[in-house]
Amino acid sequence: MDRQITVGILHPGSMGAAVAARALVNSGQVLWCPQGRSSATAARAEQFGLTAVPSLDDLVGRADVVLSLCPPAAAEDVAREVAELNFTGLYVEANAISPQRAARIAQLLGETARAVVDGAVVGSPPVGTKRPRLYLSGPVDEVRLVERLFSGTTVSTHMLGEEIGQASALKVSYAAFQKASRMLAALSYGLAREHGVDQALLDVAGQRAGSYLTETDYIGKTAARAWRWGPELEEAADTMAAAGLPNGLLRAAASTLSQWADAKDTKLSADQALDELLRVEAESSSRHAEPERSEESGRRIG
Repeated sequence: MDRQITVGILHPGSMGAAVAARALVNSGQVLWCPQGRSSATAARAEQFGLTAVPSLDDLVGRADVVLSLCPPAAAEDVAREVAELNFTGLYVEANAISPQRAARIAQLLGETARAVVDGAVVGSPPVGTKRPRLYLSGPVDEVRLVERLFSGTTVSTHMLGEEIGQASALKVSYAAFQKASRMLAALSYGLAREHGVDQALLDVAGQRAGSYLTETDYIGKTAARAWRWGPELEEAADTMAAAGLPNGLLRAAASTLSQWADAKDTKLSADQALDELLRVEAESSSRHAEPERSEESGRRIG
């Protein structure tokens, strides 16, 4: 690949920065914009060798390929900002969003951008021995360009088809199972712990290979990632609803994950994470019970 291709990353979180850094192997530069970003993001970008530019306008004007990896809720706003700056290159929408939102973003950028490719990263950030997969769908030539951009790196690419939304559908389908299962495993272990049978539960679960129930260390990781896992499950629920499938299970899992909002990016043990869940649930129950007690008291007085 021509090493003069310039890539822009929006915005370099733990996944975005690591994935963008892999693109440095086959590109001239990877740009990012520090405006509105935290000092932690700046340190991460510097660590991965990304080049800071003064503004989003500058990034959009210089980048041949823009890779969007941001929290799901911000995906359309970010795309709209890029569209308003008349971006003419290739836009890779790689967020954990519903196929319907991916299609809206493609339409939003369609008037100016060369093309939009739908992407989905499955796996952990490509650091150390981690080797995530980047699934792609969209126009063949543009998908091939993205594949060449990551050729020979620890990010393997796989084309799913030419339809925008296919990669997003795969992502939310996998997230629906993986993230909801992790949440259910945490709750099951928490219930067993409250009754003093947690070790017995692990013994039972250990009789089945690959059971999430045996991976109690992941409970703390689930709590730390809940701030972004919850919105991803909401995207999966929206996709289920659009397909005519029940979505209540995913809504409930997303709601439960939101109770770990204060645990964002922290390092908690399984017990600490479960204690936090119990604390938040107790506070929530107390708030809901107060009006009932007050109303009951009022009836007695009357």
